[in-house]
Amino acid sequence: MRIRELVPWRNREREHELSRRGEIRDPFTALETQMRRYFDDFFEGFDLAPFGKGGLHEAGLTPKVDVAETNDAVHVTADLPGMSENDIEVTLSDGHLHIRGEKHAEKEEKDKNYHRIERTYGSFQRSIALPAEVDSENVDASFKNGVLSVVLPKVATASSGKKIAVKKTP
Repeated sequence: MRIRELVPWRNREREHELSRRGEIRDPFTALETQMRRYFDDFFEGFDLAPFGKGGLHEAGLTPKVDVAETNDAVHVTADLPGMSENDIEVTLSDGHLHIRGEKHAEKEEKDKNYHRIERTYGSFQRSIALPAEVDSENVDASFKNGVLSVVLPKVATASSGKKIAVKKTP
C-alpha cells in the first residue's frame, strides 16, 4: 500500500469507483463512502464543498488579496464585490494589515404564484504580514467599485553606502 492511499481526501475517486463495483468489503468504509457521496451531491449546486475543495474562498466569504511591493510603498488590493466602505474595517498592528468586514445581501423575488426572499450573511477577516516596515501615520485606503486599495508607504531608512570620515583624537 502506498502512503497516498492512506490519505482519505486524496482517495475519494477510487472509493467511489470501488463502491460502484461492489469491491469495498468493509461495511464501515462502504457506509462512509456512501455518506460522502450524499454530502457531495447535496452541496454540489451551492459552490461550497463541505470538506475542502474551495472552502471559504469559493463561497465568497474571504476576499482575494494582491500584495505588491515597490521601492517606496507596499500596495494591497482586495476584491470585495457587493460591499460598501461602511462594511469594511482596516487596521494596522504589529507588522500586519488586518481587513475585516461583513457581507450581507438580500434578494427578493415576487411573482403571482410565489414570493421568495434569500438572505446571505457572513463575516470575514484577512491578516496580511507586511514585507517591510511601513509608516502607519501616512497609510491611504480607498474603496471604489468593489475594490479596496491600501497604500502603505515604507519607513525611510538610513541610506547605506555613505562614507563616514574617521577623525583622529588627541
